[in-house]
Amino acid sequence: MSSNLDPDIAARLKRSPDGLVPAIAQQYDTGEVLMLGWMDDEALHRTLTTGRCTYWSRSRQEYWVKGDTSGHVQHVKSVALDCDADTVLVKVDQVGAACHTGARTCFDADVLPLSQ
Repeated sequence: MSSNLDPDIAARLKRSPDGLVPAIAQQYDTGEVLMLGWMDDEALHRTLTTGRCTYWSRSRQEYWVKGDTSGHVQHVKSVALDCDADTVLVKVDQVGAACHTGARTCFDADVLPLSQ
């Protein structure tokens, strides 16, 4: 699939075999980690140009914009690549829940015990 992603950015990305990079959504002002989604080049392009997080659904094989059906919108504040260019960090202003379960974050319901 073709994409309008800036070729300089596209050239830097290290994608999985299915053409995706993990995208971590983080609340921009508190640092709270909200969720992990997947982006291909076009989803990243849409995220960078619309100011709304667009992800690729691996199960449905289609793009989805966070909040289009739930109203729980992610307004993009910044986007960064990690040092290996294989993960995207999207700092957002999250409106409502980030998790599909209705929780604020996907990472608070199943905290694993640490062994000492």
